[in-house]
Amino acid sequence: MKSSGKGASAKITVSRADIPAPAALKQLVRTHAAVLKSSIRRMQSINPRNLDDLVHRLHDEAFSVYDCLNCANCCRSISPAIRHSDVNEMAVKLKIRPSAVVETYLHLDEEGDYVFRQAPCPFIDSGNYCSIYSHRPRACREYPHTDRTRFYQILSLSLKNAEVCPVVFAILKKLEQA
Repeated sequence: MKSSGKGASAKITVSRADIPAPAALKQLVRTHAAVLKSSIRRMQSINPRNLDDLVHRLHDEAFSVYDCLNCANCCRSISPAIRHSDVNEMAVKLKIRPSAVVETYLHLDEEGDYVFRQAPCPFIDSGNYCSIYSHRPRACREYPHTDRTRFYQILSLSLKNAEVCPVVFAILKKLEQA
């Protein structure tokens, strides 16, 4: 039987002080790897609806005090899977044909997904602003996925995302207390 996960979890909060500097993430994840993995295993025993409620609350708290423009690690180091509808949206914003978006910015990865040809993202500027923000790919809009339903389905992905996103790291660290 899955535990409810409600008791002590109501007292778990994320503050700005819990969110590490982006440059420290990879080392922090290595240092805390065993604890984070243990936390992930423990989260599997929490009722999925209660886990979603807790993670969504922590997501909202974290992003109320943290601005992604201070980081943009995701835009600088990973490439999202880009769907055909994303190609069309980018083409509209760039005022070019969808085929030109593919030819200029994308390639097929080993899994058969379109991804950006290069990192950092070709649309991120020096101030961490996205030039196609209103038409960015769905995966970019949804990253870091801590506000999605059925969070239990992406626990392993979240551990990987903790190396990229300071908010994900902070949420996973806080979930140790759940």
